[in-house]
Amino acid sequence: MRGKSTLAKAPAKAKNPAPATQPKSDSEDFALRSLQQELEQQKRFDASDEQMLHFYEQMLLIRRFEERAGQLYGLGLIGGFCHLYIGQEAVAIGLQSALDNDRDSVITGYRDHGHMLAYGIDPKVIMAELTGRQAGISKGKGGSMHMFSTEHKFYGGHGIVGAQVALGGGLALAHQYNEDGGLCLAYFGDGAANQGQVYETMNMASLWNLPIVFVVENNQYAMGTAVKRSSAETEFYRRGTAFRIPGMHVNGMDVLEVRQAAEIAFKHVREGNGPVLMECNTYRYRGHSMSDPAKYRTREEVQDYRDHKDPIEAIKKLLIEKGKSEDDLKAIDKDIRNVVSEAADFAENSPEPDPAELYTDVLVEEY
Repeated sequence: MRGKSTLAKAPAKAKNPAPATQPKSDSEDFALRSLQQELEQQKRFDASDEQMLHFYEQMLLIRRFEERAGQLYGLGLIGGFCHLYIGQEAVAIGLQSALDNDRDSVITGYRDHGHMLAYGIDPKVIMAELTGRQAGISKGKGGSMHMFSTEHKFYGGHGIVGAQVALGGGLALAHQYNEDGGLCLAYFGDGAANQGQVYETMNMASLWNLPIVFVVENNQYAMGTAVKRSSAETEFYRRGTAFRIPGMHVNGMDVLEVRQAAEIAFKHVREGNGPVLMECNTYRYRGHSMSDPAKYRTREEVQDYRDHKDPIEAIKKLLIEKGKSEDDLKAIDKDIRNVVSEAADFAENSPEPDPAELYTDVLVEEY
């Protein structure tokens, strides 16, 4: 009858309710802080001189490559969007240097050149892709944002913010299903951290105990909005708590700390303990993309990071302390600049895709 409540009366509370079971979050085997505590005991990876030199070379390759990509964009040789990784090099190198390239997979968003270089993919085919050439790793059809290599287990390069995380969950499920011992490293940014599909994936990954490491590359500004203005919880490593996923808070400007965190997180996942959420606090020196004037921050702030927190300068200082001379490191820089120049020349002299390529790689099979 209209106007009369149809809600059933709530049952009276039992006088002596049965004791609730102990919440899982209080059980001994559930310690969200355990991985962070392990990192705090030893913050930096005990790298050999050879490993440190390799980290330096790899980060410098990304830096010089991205600087050249920025120049080619300015000359009109790279079209569309172009998101540079300058400043964030320690994250990709620290994490991916700890991967098993025969088993593990990587997926990321559209700021992807650095991750491909960190995976050891030829700079020539990456630069050719940036310039839209047939010799590019995606045959010149993906450009800056959509690079892909099944051979290297690198699954993009995605333009939809946060979508790569759900796909990463699928890659982790495939690792589990195939029992290949691999894990998926799924990168996303602080801007993508508020996407619903990220949390749907975290829930399923925890529920199914998937071998995946979620990595938030927190470069502080997403596209152009400071974290504190867009996120109620600015400590992103805490975001997995609701899904029983342990979090790690890492200095993403220190390649040795990132590598140490990777050692801890990957071991945890490989031992069958389920996913890990890692937040790497880092900083991009350039705008969100090449078309971004970056007026939302001061020049002084950017310069402070360059002068006092630069990941390449930090490892360079360590190498000098261990006996490497300035001349040795300058020679390495010169060699890397030559590699990048060769990649740029290769790209500029490579042909564009044949028009018929418009119709290939559209569907998985013919219909």
